[in-house]
Amino acid sequence: MNCSFRILRPVLRSRGRCASLRRPLSVSAAELRFGQPLHETHPHLLKPGEITPGITAQEYYDRRAKLAKALPTGSIAVLAASDVKYRSGAVFYKFHQDPDFLYLTGFNEPDALAIIEKIDDDEHNFHLYVRPKDAKLEQWEGSRSGVQAAEDVFNADTTGDINNLPRILPEVLKRAEQVYTDLPNSRINRNLLSRYLSGAEPSRTGGIVTVFRESEKKIKPLRSYLNELRVIKSEAELKNMRKAGQHSGRAITDAMRQTWTAEKDLDSFLDYWFKQDGCDGPAYVPVVAGGINANTIHYVTNDMPLKPDELVLVDAGAEYGGYITDISRTWPVNGKFSPAQKDLYQLLLNVQRSCVSLCTVSSQLTLDRLHRIASRTLADGLKDLGFDMSNDAIEKIFPHHVGHYVGLDVHDSPGLTRGKAFEKGMCVTVEPGIYVPDDERWPAWARGIGMRIEDSVCVDADSPYILTTEAVKEIDDIEALKGTESRLH
Repeated sequence: MNCSFRILRPVLRSRGRCASLRRPLSVSAAELRFGQPLHETHPHLLKPGEITPGITAQEYYDRRAKLAKALPTGSIAVLAASDVKYRSGAVFYKFHQDPDFLYLTGFNEPDALAIIEKIDDDEHNFHLYVRPKDAKLEQWEGSRSGVQAAEDVFNADTTGDINNLPRILPEVLKRAEQVYTDLPNSRINRNLLSRYLSGAEPSRTGGIVTVFRESEKKIKPLRSYLNELRVIKSEAELKNMRKAGQHSGRAITDAMRQTWTAEKDLDSFLDYWFKQDGCDGPAYVPVVAGGINANTIHYVTNDMPLKPDELVLVDAGAEYGGYITDISRTWPVNGKFSPAQKDLYQLLLNVQRSCVSLCTVSSQLTLDRLHRIASRTLADGLKDLGFDMSNDAIEKIFPHHVGHYVGLDVHDSPGLTRGKAFEKGMCVTVEPGIYVPDDERWPAWARGIGMRIEDSVCVDADSPYILTTEAVKEIDDIEALKGTESRLH
């Protein structure tokens, strides 16, 4: 079939909002190849106007505009894409884009550089330098979007070949009054782009490392600006996270219906579930921990048998459109809680539900204050169950924080204080745990038991919006599931 497609993208320029449409591109179906899914090539995954699932070109423009508005006039922000990571030799891992770079550009390929150059309060210049089209390399590595698509699809004001970076970047850095970036201290020697920045390829750098050194006095960290933007989620982001949470919750609930004899089998079941319904797969390496393995917070070997009379702790979730939700559930392998397991689990559930209910603006809390509440109520409850909670006991039983921010990263807005007051649109986890060491300090009936209950929650004015509600957690609901029909499709 000899047909052509016309790609219409809104003109999103720093000199004005979406006021018109750029002249359409006419390309044959055979030539319609990009380095990531777009509506024109993957209409089953993206709607018209979306750059990535659920997130439109307009929203990406608005994010860049917000960042530019927060920066001083005459300054620039510099961000780099992630590099391809290799397991060994030419064997690579699945590519995962740098979350900050993705948040501002929507561009999901390696070896790219973005610059947001603030002209004044109403105007900024979005630079995007990417890999050029290369038929020979694309036959091996897959399609690239190319330089023209950086303008026509990703709405960059200034575009170019990443291979010309040694000539281009020094000029931009020199004219900037202040340079906001986290590059020199983060991924400085990891990929081709980083080698340019570090000067490890002197024949091609054109003095970039020297320019950075010359600009050292005007280089400032970008991290805090991006944290403030990313910590408050838009409606589109919340829809993506809700989709990930809903699907993940259904997967975990379905796992509770089954009979499992090995951690690895349960891990594989969830992995398959997380690739259904348009999801991208597991959002992080899952924890599937039977019995005392649950006392290792980040137990991920997932290679031991599951014993019928023990609990299994699962910390796992799917990713959708780059967004994740974080869920932990603990349930009895045989489907029925023992009295000892039930006592500890009900205490933990009460604390977790109480903490979730406090994820509101009106509570005037922070994650740190929520943690102190969780620790205190857990300690009181454990004391009532016969635990010696003197001295540092709660830190041994509950050694991690009750929550963290969540979004494009499992631990979103990295470095942002947990002392920040709850605001509408913040997304956090609430994950108290009980991990009883197998030693004589603790009641014999509880030794070796580990459990965690975790939901991802969006802070709202007076009531929390739970993103992961499909994962059941009430004792009666868990026990009623065993042996019911699987929902896997």
